[in-house]
Amino acid sequence: MNKLSHFDKNGKAVMVDISDKPVTKRSAVAVGRIYVSPEIFTAVKNGTAKKGDVLGTARLAGIMAAKKTSDIIPLCHPIPISNISVDFTLEADNLSIYVQSEARTTGQTGIEMEVLHAVSVSLLTIYDMCKAIDHSMKIADIHLIYKDGGKTGIYDTGER
Repeated sequence: MNKLSHFDKNGKAVMVDISDKPVTKRSAVAVGRIYVSPEIFTAVKNGTAKKGDVLGTARLAGIMAAKKTSDIIPLCHPIPISNISVDFTLEADNLSIYVQSEARTTGQTGIEMEVLHAVSVSLLTIYDMCKAIDHSMKIADIHLIYKDGGKTGIYDTGER
C-alpha cells in the first residue's frame, strides 16, 4: 500500500509539495445521482418547481463549487480549471437524476476533487430546491469514474 501523502513524518496533516512535479494535461470525470419522488421528478422534468430552474441552478452551483474546491477541502491546491461541465440525465425507470461532471486542467496536480465537489454540490442544490415538495430524496453513488494525467496515469472504471 502506498504511503499517504498528506501527512509528514510526524503524522501531522500537510499540503503536498508539488513544486517539483511536471506540468501535464489532466482530466477527470465524476458522477452521482439523487433519487426523488414522482412529484419531484415531474416538477424537475416539466420545469414547474416553485424555486425555478432546478437543473440550471444545480449546473451553475456545480461549476461554482469546482472553482472553489480548494476553499472547502483543506489540503487541496488551488488549480486553474481549463474547462468544466455539469450535465444531468433524468432517469424515469428509477426516479433519479444522474449528474456527471467533467473537467480539464494543465498543471502539477489532478482535478479529481473538483469534479467530485461539482457533483456533490449539484446534487445538494437539487435537494435544496426540491425539499419543499418532499424531504425523502436520497443522494447516492458519488464517485470518480475517470482520470488521466500525472504520475498515476489513467484510471477508468469503464462507466463513461
